[in-house]
Amino acid sequence: MKKICLSVGMLLSLWRAGYAQQTAAPAYEKRKLQVAEVNLVSSYYEQGGKNSAVTGGIGSEYLRDYAQSFDLVLKSTDRRNREHTVVFDFNLDHYTSASSDQIDPLTVSSASRSDTHIYPAISWNVRDDVRRVTKGISLAYSTEYDYKSYGVNLNFSKLSADNNREVSLKAGAFFDTWTVILPAELRPEGYGSGAHGDRDPVDHKPRNSYNLGLSVSQVINKRLQAFFTVEPAFQQGLLSTPFHRMYFNDGSETVERLPGSRLKLPVGLRLHYFLGDRFIVRTFYRYYVDNWGMKAHTVNLELPIKITSFVSISPFYRYSNQTAVRYFAPYGEHKPTDRYYTSDYDISGFHSQFFGMGIRLAPPGGLLGIGHWQSVELRYGRYNRSAGMGMQANSLTLLAKFK
Repeated sequence: MKKICLSVGMLLSLWRAGYAQQTAAPAYEKRKLQVAEVNLVSSYYEQGGKNSAVTGGIGSEYLRDYAQSFDLVLKSTDRRNREHTVVFDFNLDHYTSASSDQIDPLTVSSASRSDTHIYPAISWNVRDDVRRVTKGISLAYSTEYDYKSYGVNLNFSKLSADNNREVSLKAGAFFDTWTVILPAELRPEGYGSGAHGDRDPVDHKPRNSYNLGLSVSQVINKRLQAFFTVEPAFQQGLLSTPFHRMYFNDGSETVERLPGSRLKLPVGLRLHYFLGDRFIVRTFYRYYVDNWGMKAHTVNLELPIKITSFVSISPFYRYSNQTAVRYFAPYGEHKPTDRYYTSDYDISGFHSQFFGMGIRLAPPGGLLGIGHWQSVELRYGRYNRSAGMGMQANSLTLLAKFK
């Protein structure tokens, strides 16, 4: 909560600074920092499955999550006619998990049966239309029952002289501290559970992530736009999850163990094609590879269709296929002599599908006669993982935009 107050304080300071500038230099009225946009997002997610990593690759994966997001966008213009944008983003979600409750099944409730995840962020961007340059920085904080995270991101982009091409660079780092929560039967004597109110000591380990990004967007003609991106990432620290159980083929039990570093390389290509005034075809392809042996292909298709001047629908479909990391094996198939081992099906080999539809309302005069209420959108999605794995999920999201 202290970090949330810090972010709010930074935001208010920037807002006060905008008004102070306005008072000190009334000749530059455009410098006033004012609300440009407000976005509200509410979502519900529910999943089920039978391959919980908490119990060694078997057992219920049931999870339910409620999430809320609030974005406040503030803008101002300085005396050099550069546009400054400050975005305050506050996110909160609460989940309940049947699988996490098995970390300590002997108690009424384990440390992670349910929890609230809070993750605020604040960003500042400056756009210079004369130099065709945009640059910025963002700070993020995240907390949950077993970890805390601090993040920073830098971004820079440059537009071509004809405004048809933009090259963007970004770099980020996240510094996490994880509480090493162990399954109840595998805790050393005197080792804590990690639950609130438990005074017994628990270890804490770092997990740091570093990422880079290069992207190029290009207007090819009046109907076709292309976007290419490559985003290498490196992780180091505690990359395994200590409360994931592992069962060997001799019947013995331990906890998941994975290497202390991971290098990832995703490459993506997006194409948007405008089929007249009513149809847009949005396609996306991503290839992913890492040094743990995983390779993945993802294809996404979305087709926004304008029904009337202010009503549109957006059916979408995504297909993904991935190979398993070299350290994965199902329940009871690892050897005690293996150096690394996991039965987490999220990093196993499978294919998945995600499909659904969104409907968007954006009347010219605002919704319900409220001029500032620009639009509202409702999206439903259904997720299915490979037949036989039993993993499925449903999501429902409501988005409202005010300007």
